[in-house]
Amino acid sequence: MIYILLFKYYPMIGVQIAFKEFNVIQGIWGSEWVGLEHFRSFVQNPNFWLLIKNTLGISLYGIAVGFPAPILLALALNEIRNGLFKKSVQMVTYAPYFISTVIMVSILIVNLSPNVGVVSKLYTAFGWETVNFMGIPAFFKSIYVWSDVWQHTGYGAIIYLAALSGVNPELYEAARVDGASRIQKIVNVDLPSIVPVTVVLLVLNVGNVMKLGFEKIYLMQNPLNLSTSEVISTYVYKVGLIGADFSFSAAVGLFNSVINLVLLLLVNALAKRLSGSSLW
Repeated sequence: MIYILLFKYYPMIGVQIAFKEFNVIQGIWGSEWVGLEHFRSFVQNPNFWLLIKNTLGISLYGIAVGFPAPILLALALNEIRNGLFKKSVQMVTYAPYFISTVIMVSILIVNLSPNVGVVSKLYTAFGWETVNFMGIPAFFKSIYVWSDVWQHTGYGAIIYLAALSGVNPELYEAARVDGASRIQKIVNVDLPSIVPVTVVLLVLNVGNVMKLGFEKIYLMQNPLNLSTSEVISTYVYKVGLIGADFSFSAAVGLFNSVINLVLLLLVNALAKRLSGSSLW
């Protein structure tokens, strides 16, 4: 409780600079109040809707593709009876999670390079013209999301495997006695058993839909793909922090947090009504 109060709640006092024209000399308490001026400035910005579209587009794409992937992998691993093969698959799928973001982006840039990349070599081998994938705006979302799926699916499956390991063996025996096929067993035993965990993780993911990771997107950006890669977090960094406009960056961060909180409450209430499972 002391840790949470000291490092989570006490710093919230500084959120007030979102409503002030922050001055380093005057400090947080001495700075002049400007009300919702910074919020209006952000909403009226010509890039506002582009930033919202890019942020939501990448986040929702990531949830649509990345959320089911660990579930499917966990269900597949749960069906493997060969211990050595199962452990080998787990090791291969878990390993990418421990690659740092910088290394991951470097791998993407090198392999998708139009000059020396593996993909370009394949294009050349088939007689096709090489393509600068990282420079085409339409490809940015897919490159970001599918590389995330490759990196995090194995580690994300651990939670679902833990839930599946707690399934009562009598349910499997009853399904076997009733003549259920493997697919029927998955549908009628495995999936209902992991619904509570699935709902909680889905609610948490939707609650972070506006909080898109900064580091990977910033490293993948270049002048050619900015129309689809510029999101709220990178915009705040460039305009608010590099430009030392701390009040503006705090206002945008608070805007993001409020949207995420509203989404979290709505999705949690909907999940509780539909499935009976929720965060609270």
